[in-house]
Amino acid sequence: MGHSSGLPGAHREQSRLGVVPRGPWGSEPGGDAASRGSETGCGGVALGKEVIRVGFLGMGNVGCGTVKVLTENQDRILQLTGSRVVVKRIAVAHLTKKRPEWVDRSMLTDDPAQVLDDPEIDIVAETIGGLQPAKEFMLHAIRNGKSVVTANKELLAKEGHELLISAARKPVDFLFEGAVAGGIPIIRPLKIDLAGNRINSIIGIVNGTTNYILTKMAREGSDFAETLAEAQKLGYAEVDPTDDVEGYDAAYKLAILSAIAFQSRVPISGVFHEGIRRIGKVDIEYAKGLGYTIKLLAIAKLHGDAMELRVHPAMVHDRHPLASVNDVYNAVFLHGDAVGDVMFYGRGAGMMPTGSAVAGDIIDICRNINHQSLGRISCTCFEDHRLIPIGEVVSKYYVRMQVIDRPKVLSNTARVFGEHNVSIASVVQRETTQGDAEIVWVTHPAREMDVRAALEEMTRLEVVHSISNLIRVED
Repeated sequence: MGHSSGLPGAHREQSRLGVVPRGPWGSEPGGDAASRGSETGCGGVALGKEVIRVGFLGMGNVGCGTVKVLTENQDRILQLTGSRVVVKRIAVAHLTKKRPEWVDRSMLTDDPAQVLDDPEIDIVAETIGGLQPAKEFMLHAIRNGKSVVTANKELLAKEGHELLISAARKPVDFLFEGAVAGGIPIIRPLKIDLAGNRINSIIGIVNGTTNYILTKMAREGSDFAETLAEAQKLGYAEVDPTDDVEGYDAAYKLAILSAIAFQSRVPISGVFHEGIRRIGKVDIEYAKGLGYTIKLLAIAKLHGDAMELRVHPAMVHDRHPLASVNDVYNAVFLHGDAVGDVMFYGRGAGMMPTGSAVAGDIIDICRNINHQSLGRISCTCFEDHRLIPIGEVVSKYYVRMQVIDRPKVLSNTARVFGEHNVSIASVVQRETTQGDAEIVWVTHPAREMDVRAALEEMTRLEVVHSISNLIRVED
């Protein structure tokens, strides 16, 4: 791939940019915007550095995808930024690991300092993941005056505030479009395009693994365990799928989105999350009959100075736009006071979609470097909204239970709901085995704590064998 020492005799493309040809890329000192302000590109915009160098920390799927985008679109990026963007050094843990052919092995090093302390590197792309050493590496880069790009959702959700503040004080750019919903632009629109709105709700499908599993279960009538095994075989699910199927991944992403949308710090410990392991094919069948589709939703709502943040499986009405978002695709549906309803849709993960987002951040920083505007948009968490506990959340609920099939069981269980201020919208009862039955309730909107108190009391009734499932219903 192209880098500064590999392009002898390369000149600016006069026909495309309309500028005076120069010597080899990076061959002249002092190539900043101030020293070269007389040169102009399309429309008279002042050009900046001839070469902007990027260093990578890690070279997994996201890193490889980013390098591929930067390499294959190098000429286009030159036209967009006025600078040739090149990868100078890539720090990896294992030098001998097999990598795609577009990753130049001569750039690899197992010494992160060759990226972090190289004065020629302007931008550091962190694609390691996890908390440490990723956090310390990024702080080190910021202290050295380098802008940082990352797609590390866990680190951003848990400790992103410190990184954003550190970048703002320098100031340098700290961008993270790839951290939420892969290649779907959502962070930048929230920070820039929708900045004039008061966002009051976000509902999204932000985890491709669980969406693939639930889509497959609905289409083929398969159960969770066999569908998960297939997803792992196809590479859609990790060997240890806990982060995905238990809702941690979606909770990290929701914390990031809501912090930006509601302009408030969000402690990740306050984001309620529940996974999809308890969803059975019988629940999906009931949902279909009721006109719903089951999705793992990330939900954020602003109520005055309080935030409602939750991740869990939910029944979505078939008429809702999110109901048709299937397989590994993601979508984020939000409402602003000025713009109304907006939905962002696309591939939510993968080497190339996420690589596209990381490359977009790098291009954005290049423009800021050339216009001397680093740190232009820093931390936007001006508020300190309280988090609403899950028990205070109001929703409709689907409840499936196993009972003894005898007279008055239905009326007795309904009475318990009523005593806890839970109103019933519909009920279905069917015989399962000799002497037993299954009851499915759908409630009117009720507080979660009231629904849970009612179910707790029902488990003590002699006629109730078990509460098989509870799924929230989002209309």
